Amino acid sequence: MRIGLFSDTYPPFINGVSTSVLMLKKALEKLGHTVYVVTVNPESMRYDYDEENKVLRIPGVPIGLYDYRLTGIYPLRAINIVKKWNLDVIHSHTEFGIGTFSRLIGKQLHIPIVHTYHTMYEDYIHYITKGYFDKSSKKIVEYLTLFYCDKTASELVVPTKKTYDLFKEKYKIEKNINIIPTGIEIDRFFRENIDIELLNEMKKTFKIKKNDFVSIFVGRLAEEKNIEFLLDVQNDLMKKHNDFKFIIVGDGPDFNKYKDIIKKYALEDRIIMTGKIAWEEIPYYYHMSNVFLTASMSETQGLTVIEAMASELIPICINDESFKTVVTDGTNGRIFNNKEECINIIMDHYNNIDKTKIMARQARLTSERYSSKNYAESILDVYNYVINKKDKSKFIINKIIDKIKDRNDD
Repeated sequence: MRIGLFSDTYPPFINGVSTSVLMLKKALEKLGHTVYVVTVNPESMRYDYDEENKVLRIPGVPIGLYDYRLTGIYPLRAINIVKKWNLDVIHSHTEFGIGTFSRLIGKQLHIPIVHTYHTMYEDYIHYITKGYFDKSSKKIVEYLTLFYCDKTASELVVPTKKTYDLFKEKYKIEKNINIIPTGIEIDRFFRENIDIELLNEMKKTFKIKKNDFVSIFVGRLAEEKNIEFLLDVQNDLMKKHNDFKFIIVGDGPDFNKYKDIIKKYALEDRIIMTGKIAWEEIPYYYHMSNVFLTASMSETQGLTVIEAMASELIPICINDESFKTVVTDGTNGRIFNNKEECINIIMDHYNNIDKTKIMARQARLTSERYSSKNYAESILDVYNYVINKKDKSKFIINKIIDKIKDRNDD
């Protein structure tokens, strides 16, 4: 099968969507398929086609939201390249920019489109509006998302029931929606694949002692991730316990804001902010830790939770539907509703190491369900469905044309 993945983000840009598209490409190629990527050029205003790796980068302009760039919706130079690929299916991973281009090229070349909805855009619109016209902007985003997902895609894919319910209950979409949790390359997080000497060196660098109890957050440092809540929790814990540490892995617009909060708490030596970390180094930060924390309610799935579980960490998550698909409270992770519950859960695992080890093993077993291979195979089922549906439609149309011709001949 010849597959085109269309996404506004792709490595070297690092975020959940970028990682999942790269992972899907590699997994589909391992299964014997030919996979092309159309994405934004993050570094310059020029076209760049890496023919060997089958990645086409289109120039785009910054939009003021992290490092995102928005491309034109009908880049002529890109069209000529995509035509030569002779794609069987297009899989879009964004609603705007590259996503709109995928819709237009799909229609023009009669290629079926599968679309994955990754992002709760309403949680991010304030970065563009700066607090102005939020209500009307959310309506515009809702309209555009609904139009793209309902009117143009042959099949929709969502990672969780939370997103499924958004489309069915709020957007009232009637077409078929496939719930397929995004997979990850879980093997690279397994303990047996970690260089222990390197891990110990990193612990020394960050002054993490053998008996320290370390919590970790991995992700974008921004308002919607609710990191200020986690800092407040850690401040309360660290006032009473000298062996608590907290690692914050990632970068984002609120990096300096959180740095100032840590300074206000006088916890600079116990709360570690790493900044942006190379993709291949991320597993080591999980393995320096005892538990994973997140209070974000803006996730469609939360891939870092699965990464943590593959690293045999207990995920301690706020009560949000996106996490409850993966986390079973008390079995492979924990769910909290407020600050007091979060603190009590952390202390429970601090005081019960044996219990934590048992749950950590369950966490790893759970993570194995979300392998990139399983994800790719599920996505292929959707591809085959839309391709067969297209062929069936073409067959029916050809039969009608033949009947018309027969009548004209008579």
